[in-house]
Amino acid sequence: MPVRIRQCRTAAGLSQTQLAAQVGVRRSAVAQWEQSNGGTSPSVGHLAQVAVTTGVCFEWLATGRGPTRPSGAEFESAATILDFAKDELENRVLDSIRRLSYRNRVMACRIVELMST
Repeated sequence: MPVRIRQCRTAAGLSQTQLAAQVGVRRSAVAQWEQSNGGTSPSVGHLAQVAVTTGVCFEWLATGRGPTRPSGAEFESAATILDFAKDELENRVLDSIRRLSYRNRVMACRIVELMST
């Protein structure tokens, strides 16, 4: 798994710091995940966030089995979730939310939901 995490991060053009910000952890956590001996493993939630952020299949990232990248409708769905914004303001909001920790993302989502009702 450490090699796959490093491979998908570099293929996505992200530094450890950038990936950490997107996933909501410290850079040192990403460095630990990428260590082949003596490192730590990410939680399932963080691993899923790494997969979405870097555009790889969760199963491949977690186990090394299956396709590396989604294809067809699965890919279009992931691209829509990751990259779609109707205007510059939505793009700024999405960019800001992606830099939040998971806990803060949940709170931000609740705030926006309350404001939109």
